[in-house]
Amino acid sequence: MTSDDGRNGATYRGAGVDIAAGDALVEAIKPLAKATTRPGVIGGIGGFGALFDPRAAGFTDPVLVATTDGVGTKLRLAIDTGIHDTVGIDLVAMCVNDLVVQGAEPLFFLDYFATGQLDPAIATRVIAGIAEGCRRVGCALTGGETAEMPGMYGKGDYDLAGFAVGAAERGTLLPDGVAAGDVLLGLPSTGVHSNGFSLVRQIVETAGIALGAPAPFAPEQTLGAALMTPTALYVRPVLALARAGLLRAAAHITGGGLPGNLPRVLPAGCAATIDINWPIPAVFRWLARTGGVDAAEMLRVFNCGVGMVLVIRAADHAAAIGCLANEGMVPFPLGRIVAAEGAATLHIANPTSLFA
Repeated sequence: MTSDDGRNGATYRGAGVDIAAGDALVEAIKPLAKATTRPGVIGGIGGFGALFDPRAAGFTDPVLVATTDGVGTKLRLAIDTGIHDTVGIDLVAMCVNDLVVQGAEPLFFLDYFATGQLDPAIATRVIAGIAEGCRRVGCALTGGETAEMPGMYGKGDYDLAGFAVGAAERGTLLPDGVAAGDVLLGLPSTGVHSNGFSLVRQIVETAGIALGAPAPFAPEQTLGAALMTPTALYVRPVLALARAGLLRAAAHITGGGLPGNLPRVLPAGCAATIDINWPIPAVFRWLARTGGVDAAEMLRVFNCGVGMVLVIRAADHAAAIGCLANEGMVPFPLGRIVAAEGAATLHIANPTSLFA
């Protein structure tokens, strides 16, 4: 290309940024975003900011709740396996699951997709997963940002961040009223979800198992596909419980596991006692055995089969089970809340039996 005076001229494309590819991506994802539209959305993708009217969404006196998160090094597996269709669901789940534990309904979502050189086909698959996650929880995908940054990422690499905004009516936020005598219910995870993948990848590498080989814990799938199982979305069952007045608190079990997350929703003077009786997905037993990871470390890094913990009044136990069943969710008994002195704590009885 030449400049106006005939000299060779520098271009943005020559520097590694293809504006046309970015424009093509925007056009490709517009119908994906449109499919997630819900009451309250004003306008659509293309503006400088996303507009949302909580009153049009049915709220009278809303308190806004905002979360942000990423997918972590699970993205490395997505890139290495070529499975780009579900990391968007992970991204949405990591954000909206944090919203709902505070009693908030997810309203809208924005994404940030960064890469060294934009591949519109891959980016569209990723964002299609984001739209699918939003659709499943009734959350509108109202916009985002695509950043093409040559020199910042290796060939084929990309990164993701998500931002979710939700709302709850004033006076309905959780946790609320947690007390000794309450019972704990667990909601099952779908697997590793989106935490601990640096350790997962180290164990896989040390074991010398190819991502395309049958998974030792699920031979009907490849190892890569099994590990890429997306994070469960808990919004609908948890909101149903909260709106029925059956939920005192909920904890999303992410990085830090049960010890790092459950005490966050407990008041001082309370302790959670956990019984070792929930179903452990085979992937965690395989990780513990293959990596020689002890029980304490497993519980601190992974969800170990417990994706969400619910705190319920003992008197509401049966009603809560029925409410969750109506949402297609089968919980398992996890433990109870007891009185204790000082800061909130967690006690897990005989944790070594988890991976025996």
